[in-house]
Amino acid sequence: MAAYQTIVVGTDGSDSSYRAVDKAAAVAAATDATLVIACAYQPASQREVEHAQDELGSDVAYQVVGSAPAEDTVRTASERAAKAGATKVDTQIVIGDPVPTLTKLVRDRDADLLVVGNRGLNTLAGRLLGSVPSEVARKSGVDVLIVHTT
Repeated sequence: MAAYQTIVVGTDGSDSSYRAVDKAAAVAAATDATLVIACAYQPASQREVEHAQDELGSDVAYQVVGSAPAEDTVRTASERAAKAGATKVDTQIVIGDPVPTLTKLVRDRDADLLVVGNRGLNTLAGRLLGSVPSEVARKSGVDVLIVHTT
């Protein structure tokens, strides 16, 4: 089997997703692959922003608007990847849901490995509705490494 060339890893900023980033970075370092760190997010609706302004005051409501949390997430993930030895790291912040975002990114970047954490696989909702790890494993079309992160 040829070494991986492009590895995509998804992160939502949780500790468990950062453990998946660490593993993906280690694989990328070992194979000299490009690591693409992705964070999908949904922007806050106007109603959510207004509620935050009511609760927090207008001076701090800006914190719940836009992609700033996603930007912080990929920045932290990128720093962790560098510490784990990955030398070629790209980041992607995408408005959308995790499964379609990750599967599209795998296609767009011609990735040959997708790395996700296992969080959600053993939950009732995950068993009934499908979790991100199980959905991307079915839909990605490439090797999927599901990292034990919980």
